[in-house]
Amino acid sequence: MGVSPFQTVGPYFDIFLRRRVPLVMVTSETPGQRIAIDGVLYDGAGTVIPDGLVEIWQADAEGRYAHPEDPRGASADPTFYGYGWRHTDAAGAFHFDTIKPGPIALPGGDPQAPHIMVSVMARGILTRFITRLYFDDEAANARDAVLQLVPEARRHTLIARTTSPGVYQFDVRLQGSDETAFFDA
Repeated sequence: MGVSPFQTVGPYFDIFLRRRVPLVMVTSETPGQRIAIDGVLYDGAGTVIPDGLVEIWQADAEGRYAHPEDPRGASADPTFYGYGWRHTDAAGAFHFDTIKPGPIALPGGDPQAPHIMVSVMARGILTRFITRLYFDDEAANARDAVLQLVPEARRHTLIARTTSPGVYQFDVRLQGSDETAFFDA
């Protein structure tokens, strides 16, 4: 019996995306610093990807995940939905309204810098790409053990830039010059 060839997601990925309603991550009662994250998804040639899917998940303002594996998860903010997704528009752009996450401790207790997990899918990608978004105004980045695993010359690809108060720009490049550093899941 022969092996079937692998298939990419193909043109149906875009059709799947357009039927989903974006999630609202924060309510008017959600405590924490309100922020917006703007970005553009690029392919290896530097061309925008108009039919990509960008997902984020993050801790609340106190650094707690509403997840059973977080020992503090039971006290996570019930007004904050720590997961969101957006499909990119015709210009490859995406936008999230959220809060700045609090610092999170590693299993040994060492603090991580505030960060947001980012997942990217698009046509032609057989598995999602996972990375982290760090903030350019966080001194804790210099001590973050996970960020320090990334070669210094590539760390800038994980840093969201402040473009105005409370607004960060985080572009994702799937390949090529300034390719975003991705992690094995």
